[in-house]
Order: sequence, then C-alpha cells, then structure tokens
Amino acid sequence: MKAAQRPLGDTSSPEYLDRLRFPVDPWRLVETEFSKDDLGVTETMFAVGNGYLGLRGNVEDGHDAHAHGTFINGFHETWKILHAEEAYGFARTGQTIVNVPDPKIIRLYVNDEPLLLSIADLVSYSRVLDMRDGVLSRDLLWRTPSGNRVRVRSKRMVSFAQRHLAVMTFEVTLLDEEAPIAISSQLLNRQAGLDEYRANPSPDVIADPRKAEKLEKRVLEPRLHHAADDRIVLGYQCAASGMTLAAAMEHWVDFEDEYDVVTEAEEDYAKQVFRARAKPGQTFTLTKVLSYHTSRVVPPRELADRCNRTLDRVRSEGISTQFEDQRTWLEDFWSRSDVEIGGDEAVQQAVRWNLFQLAQAAARGDGHGIAAKGVTGSGYGGHYFWDSEIYALPFFTYTSPVIARNALRYRYRMLGMAEKRAGELAQNGALFPWRTINGEEASAYYAAGTAQYHIDADIAYAIDKYVRATGDDDFLAREGIDILVQTARMWADLGFWRKIPGDGESFRIHGVTGPDEYTTVVNDNLYTNVMARFNLRCAAQNVRKLQDRWPDQYSRLTSRLGVTDEEIAEWERAADGMAILWDEQLGIHPQDALFNEREVWDLENTPADKRPLLLHFHPLVIYRFQVLKQADVVLALFLQGDEFTLEQKKADFDYYDPITTGDSTLSGVVQSIIAAEVGYHQLAQRYFWDSLYVDLGDLHGNAADGVHVASTGGVWSALAYGFGGFRDQGDVPTFDPRLPEGWDSLTFRIAQRGTRVRVAVRQDEMTFTIEEGPGLTVEVRGHRFSLTQLQPLTVPLDGQGPRIAGAPDATKFHGTVRADGTVIRPSLPTNVNEEIPPTHEIRLDEVLDHTND
Repeated sequence: MKAAQRPLGDTSSPEYLDRLRFPVDPWRLVETEFSKDDLGVTETMFAVGNGYLGLRGNVEDGHDAHAHGTFINGFHETWKILHAEEAYGFARTGQTIVNVPDPKIIRLYVNDEPLLLSIADLVSYSRVLDMRDGVLSRDLLWRTPSGNRVRVRSKRMVSFAQRHLAVMTFEVTLLDEEAPIAISSQLLNRQAGLDEYRANPSPDVIADPRKAEKLEKRVLEPRLHHAADDRIVLGYQCAASGMTLAAAMEHWVDFEDEYDVVTEAEEDYAKQVFRARAKPGQTFTLTKVLSYHTSRVVPPRELADRCNRTLDRVRSEGISTQFEDQRTWLEDFWSRSDVEIGGDEAVQQAVRWNLFQLAQAAARGDGHGIAAKGVTGSGYGGHYFWDSEIYALPFFTYTSPVIARNALRYRYRMLGMAEKRAGELAQNGALFPWRTINGEEASAYYAAGTAQYHIDADIAYAIDKYVRATGDDDFLAREGIDILVQTARMWADLGFWRKIPGDGESFRIHGVTGPDEYTTVVNDNLYTNVMARFNLRCAAQNVRKLQDRWPDQYSRLTSRLGVTDEEIAEWERAADGMAILWDEQLGIHPQDALFNEREVWDLENTPADKRPLLLHFHPLVIYRFQVLKQADVVLALFLQGDEFTLEQKKADFDYYDPITTGDSTLSGVVQSIIAAEVGYHQLAQRYFWDSLYVDLGDLHGNAADGVHVASTGGVWSALAYGFGGFRDQGDVPTFDPRLPEGWDSLTFRIAQRGTRVRVAVRQDEMTFTIEEGPGLTVEVRGHRFSLTQLQPLTVPLDGQGPRIAGAPDATKFHGTVRADGTVIRPSLPTNVNEEIPPTHEIRLDEVLDHTND
C-alpha cells in the first residue's frame, strides 16, 4: 500500500516493493525472480555507472529490453530547434545525449538453443547489485529444452577507480550432460538506441516533455573499425555536434579444453563467438574488458589509442585488481558518505541505494556536470539543470568535496556562453542556461525554461556553500568569484527600483519564473527575489574578502571584470531593498505579485487519471490557478531559513502544502524538511518515503527513463537537514534534530574544513564523534560546543521539536476574503471529469484555409 493511502500516524516503513521478489538487504538490491513486465524500471534499478560511463541493467541476451542504454556523460548530438513561431532570443540548438555502442550483449547457446530469460525454464534466479562492491551479479540455473541443467553466473562493473573502464564476466557450467556451447559477445551500435528485435517501437500515447527527443537521422558516423587477436575497436563522430568516440573490447577465456573463436568487425557491429564442447562440471569463463574514450575535437583514431592503453594497463594489472580497486574505492566512499538508520532495515536499504546512485551519477564525471538522469537513461535528454547545485551538490560538498568542485568548475567553463546568453536577453553579466549539456540554452519552452533566471542564484548558492564548507579559497579567488560577480551584475541589471505610496522604495524583479513551473513569467517571485538577494550579498562579501585578504587576486579580478567599489555598493543596496512580498490578509508570503488573486485549484477533487497535471491540461489552464508543480516559497524557507521566523515558515507551509501537487520529484524532499522543522512530523516522514522510493517504487511512472538524481540527492538532504536538523547558514554548523517516531537512531557524516564528524541522533540525545581532522565547533539548539578527537561529545535532547499530528488543514484559508473583497474557494477547470467532443465536425481543409488567411 502506497504511503499516500496510509494513515499519517502509521510510522512503519511502507512496502513499495514486492518483498518476495526484492527482499530487504541493508547493503544489496536483490531480485529473486525475472519478469519482463517491468523491464524499464529494473533496467534503471540495476544500472551501473561511474559518472562518466553508464550501463543500463539490460539482460545479457539482449532480447528482452525496455530501452537498451549505454551512456557517456556529456556525449551528445546537436540539432536545430524548430519553433512554430520564431522570436528573437529563442533557444536555437537542441542537445541530446547519445546512446553509444552497447557492450552488454553476451548471448549463450547450448546445443544451439539460446538462453532467453522470458521463455527459459529457470530453476533458480538471482540478480544482485552490491553497493559495497559496486558490482552487478547474476546467478541462474537454466534447464534447457533437452533437460540439461546449466548454471550461468555473470558480473558487470563500471570502474570508479579507472574512469574509462568496464568489466564483465560470464561463467557457464553444464551440470548433467556434455554439450556444445557457444557464447557470442558483441559490441553493437544500435542507431539512436533502437532495438533490433523491435525496430519500430510503439509511440507514446501521451506526449511527455520529460523524455528525450528522438533523433531521426543517423547520429554516429563510422570512422574506424579494427580487429586484432582478441581486441576490437570501433570509432565514430557525431554528425552534427562533431563529438568523437572510440569503444574497444577485449576478451579473455579460462577453459581447460580446446575452444575456437570467430571474429567479425563491421562499422556498426562487432562480435567474437567462442565455441567449445563442455563436459559436466567444467566451467567456461569469459572475461570482457571494455574501454570508452570521448572528446569534442580529438580524432577517433587517437581515442582508439587511448582505449588500447586502458586495456593494456588492465591486462598488465589483472582483472582481480580491478575488482579489488572497486571495493577499495567504495570503502572510502561509504566511510565518508554512509547514513545509518536504526530500527528500519527496509529504509536503510533504500537510503543506501539512493546514495549509491549519486556516486554513479557524478563520481567520475571529472569535468562534466551532473545530468538529471545521471548515466542511467536518456530522460530529459541528458541535460544539466539546477538539480545539480540545489539537490546533488550539498551531499558531495559535505562528503566528497572534490566531486562538488569538479561540477562547479564545469559551470565556470560555461561562463563565457552564459555571458553571451545574457547579452541575447539584453542583460549585463551572465545568465546560465536552464537546461544544457554544452553551455547553450536548450530549453525550447522559454516560459518554464529560460525565464527561470533563479538558476544564477542557485549556482552562486552552491559555490558559497562549497567554499564555506571546504575553505577552498583558491577556487573562489580564481574561478568562483567570476561567477558570483557576473551573476550579481545580471540581478542588478534585471531588477529596478520602484516607489510605492505607503511602502517606500524597493528593488523589484519582473518577468521571471520560479521553481514552480505551474506559474510562469511573473513579477516578484518570492523564491527568485530571496535568492537574488542572497546572490547580490554573497558577491559583495566575497569581492570585499578578496580585497582585504588577497590583494593580488583582487587586482586580477578588477583587471578581468572591471569591478568597482561603487558597483559593489549598488549590489548591497539592491539586496537591502529587495521586495519580499507579504499578504497581511492571509498572513503569508505570496508566491508572486498576482498569485493570491488566482483561483485555487481543487486538488482534493481532481481525478487521479488527470495527474500529473502537465500531461492532461494546457499550460494556460494551469497558469490561471493557484496550484504548484513543486515547492517554491517552501524551498526558499529552507535554503534561506535564517531570513524567516518559525511562525512565518509554518504559516507559509500551511498555505502552500495543500496546493502542491508533487508532480515534480524535486518537491517531496523540501516539503519533508520544512514539515519536520515546523512540527508536522508524520507528514515529514510521508514525504520522505515518497522521495526515497521515487525510482525503487516507480512512484511517478517514469523510472524507466533513468534515475531521478535530484531526488536521490534530496534524500540525503531530508535526512541530514530534515531529520538531523543540520543547518549551515552561519559561521558554524547548527543542529536542531527531528528524529521520526519509530527510528532508534540516525547517523550521518559531514566534513567541514578538513574535519569529518559523525553525527548520531537518538530520541533523547545526539553524539558527535570526530572521525578525521583536528576538530570542529558546532551549535545544538543555541548552545556551542568544541569537538576534538579526544572523545565523543554527547548532548542531551529535550524531545524532537514541536509535534503536530496530521497535515495542514486544506480548508483553513477557504472562505477568507482577499484584500480586493473576493472570497477564496477551490474550483476546477470546466469539464475536468469528462471528455467533450467538438460540437461541429472539423474539416482539415477548412482549418488550413483559415490559417492561411
């Protein structure tokens, strides 16, 4: 039963998974039965990657698949965006991640009978993603049509230690009778990921903007194919983007008797077939070593040389070394990153799976951003959004700061294009693209894309958090400061001063879209204004910091960007004068200047088959109502929490939570954090569950498109910031825990300027233990403590903050009279509950004649 159907007071962990098929295991995701009914979801659940290279969890035989997928972070094709009606400044170049040649295919034949999981007589079956080893393994016992039992074991690993490396092993053991076996190992370029068995897939019934664009023309143009001994290399260049790729595979065989090999290598297809006669008890072991290298400009032949060097190194070091290095890398990762839940192993399993997905999305991105789906699927076209800075980077900043630094440096490399984009929109400074891979704006729908100027402040926020947490002033002085200055300039230029009678003069920002994409192109969006104020102040403070502490770097900055004291003073004045709207009648912060004038969407009476709203209603219909796709004001309450009182947070949460649809997977974690802070402890736990199982439970019906990386990052935030009560907005970390009922304890780690501390929260106390580094000062509910390595510090807790049962009353504001005299009542668009056919027959020729007038 889904959490949404459970009483709020039920604190037991919800069962989103079939626990007979997916049993609880705190360190492993285990599947005990193969099914082709949910292939798309399990392909995502069992994907392996390292942030650079990703392999979906497709089965080795390659026949049963929802979407074959092998992806490389940042490797994309470009295409011209065709607008129905052109306008100046529209995004021109689309970018889509490319499905690169698939190495996962290893087909088995026994007595010429193929192993096909969907029809095979499987005596036993197990597939395991071990999050300590970083290895996907499968163990099955197949009874062939002739009755011969065959044990098949396989492993699949994408290396964290070696960025360009993947390893697969395939073991076959006959148990009953001698028989001929054949193993066909392939490297196949499926053009645009098409399935060779289902070349014409059925189109989606409903157009879904969350999916990747389909590229109709050939993308990967062959540039080389070469086979020698046990190694095959294929090389390509993207038709439009010009990006280049080389993929290489090499095979090793361990078998005590004779076998033969047949090799084929064509432009889009390479394989080696290993044939032998196996006796009962003999094991034929095939090891497949893979390397991928990509570039924007390097010729495929040079990339092929790099692949060969990678494979040569593996041959020299041995396969066992690769698996050992993987284990070592992950031991180090978990020592910094693990979050332990006392008293709920099912939640523990799901938490670790989500954290593991963060590593798979970004660990070896090395110079690239963090895509919305990581390298597990093609959803959202492989684009980078603000998801990285707001949802993923806090986890890395406090556990693996080098990964956060790399992601921020990628934004710095985009700065020149962001400056150009600002100019196209008649602004000074820089405006970062809403969605992109190569730095160009790729959002064709500007109202919910380009208009989200807040991405500038989101990036500035991530930079500030990273620098304060790590003390990496070198990054700030050489690169981060340029982003802060250019984004501050954009806000100073975008906003304007307006004097309102009785309200004084204030700094206003018009014509923008906040995080809530169900309300677009508005004036004085609260989230945007609050974050812009932060951005302006942050830029001013850090420029002054350079001026005081590093005069040489300050001189270089002024030489590069021409920053003046007068300009800095203007940023501070704009920040101090920023319009932060307040509705006296309702006692809340309006989401924007006109938000409270709209009608309130009646979510309670909206049919389930009309959700999510974006797939069933024209944007204009949605825009006319008070209804949220995701947290907007509530997100501001979290990110800039020190700017609001607890009473303001509760009032705002009471108003906005009942009209927030949760149609975005980004929303639940933020709602969980603020619900926990203001006291709705049961609701906080529900939102946490719904975020924790977004993909594992396929709660939004699109897990097949890849992991929701922002949601996985948000899980860590919900644990550390929400239930752990961690805040980092002052000069020292502060804590005010909100441990859920039913949890014995919550343990997580944060690293602050070279010191890593383990934080353990229990119902009546919390303990801080220094695991690495000299020490740290922390604050617990207003009291400061100095931590050292000498001994752990335990602080008694008087409860877990305010406890409010249930959820905000959805009818609390109904009947309230607005300032203009109108009354707030919930309503729905006309004909929501029925499909209305047109009254008159529509003839295509009449429509065409009319549009030509």
